[in-house]
Amino acid sequence: MPQDATDVRVSRPSAMPGWLRGQLRNIAPFATLLFLVVFFSIASPSFATIGNLGNILTQISVTGIIAVGLTFVILCAEIDLSVASIANATGIVVAFFTVQDSSVNIANLPLPGWVAILAAFAVCLALGYINAFGVTRIGIPSFIMTLAMLQIAAGICALLVRGQIAYAVPRLILTLGSKSLGPVPWIVIVAALTLLAGHLVLTYTRFGRYVYMVGGNREAAEYSGVNVRAIISAVMIISAVCSGVAGMLGVAYFGSAQQNEFDTYLLDSIAAVVVGGTSLFGGEGGIGNTIIGLFVLGVLNNGLDHVNIDSFLKILLRGLILLIALIINVYAQRMRTVRG
Repeated sequence: MPQDATDVRVSRPSAMPGWLRGQLRNIAPFATLLFLVVFFSIASPSFATIGNLGNILTQISVTGIIAVGLTFVILCAEIDLSVASIANATGIVVAFFTVQDSSVNIANLPLPGWVAILAAFAVCLALGYINAFGVTRIGIPSFIMTLAMLQIAAGICALLVRGQIAYAVPRLILTLGSKSLGPVPWIVIVAALTLLAGHLVLTYTRFGRYVYMVGGNREAAEYSGVNVRAIISAVMIISAVCSGVAGMLGVAYFGSAQQNEFDTYLLDSIAAVVVGGTSLFGGEGGIGNTIIGLFVLGVLNNGLDHVNIDSFLKILLRGLILLIALIINVYAQRMRTVRG
């Protein structure tokens, strides 16, 4: 009996640390968000207002749409470095096929608005399919394949605008990107619906379960009869389509279509997914984590503007937070391996 009691006393203290280690990836982002909100609310009275919350939601909307597709890719233990370039190319394509003001020096091809939108969708689908084909059929690692696609999409942008700036987009894109439904911007609504759709697919569909299976253990997924190639192809195409939607709405939101307009969104979208707690090693995380990551970045960027931090220091702080998130991600994966 004394020996049994000793065993119980020894085993109980280790249970809580083990639970904390298992939840570290989810707890750390939420704690970070809570800390940032409290800090900036104290540092700037204008931060904690309904109006500023609306600003934050609008500012993270384009990133949020891109991050949905990237979440699917990272859950499969892959990466897509072409998301920002595909977004830029799609936005430029929809503007290229729209009638521009005579002062805009671009030799474009005007088409009806709905045709221009379909053409832009066709471009992002094609670029996503090329990514998928290179990764699943040729066997190019996704890092290298999407790095090449980053350059290809950037080349499309340069070829179409040739250093110029286009401003006009189809009426539907203009409405969704820059207009509001009452007090709520349409772009926030589209981002929220995209995040909701991604969550529902990952949580309640067979395809979503397969995404987690492929990311968690690819060999086991294959032995279970999952078509791993098809799943990876699908997530690469989903990522490209989300980037395309973000690119079209982003052009309307920014008010122009030009080269390198979306360059910062590659880091932002990856950071949103990783900072939120989705595992870089695949199989753990989801849209809920991405939403937390989006708010961490949104609150950080917006809050630093409110306290008048040097813009160069702002870039440094964002990099440090991403580094901390990566460390937590790797550490949490090690804890998972030890517990397994």
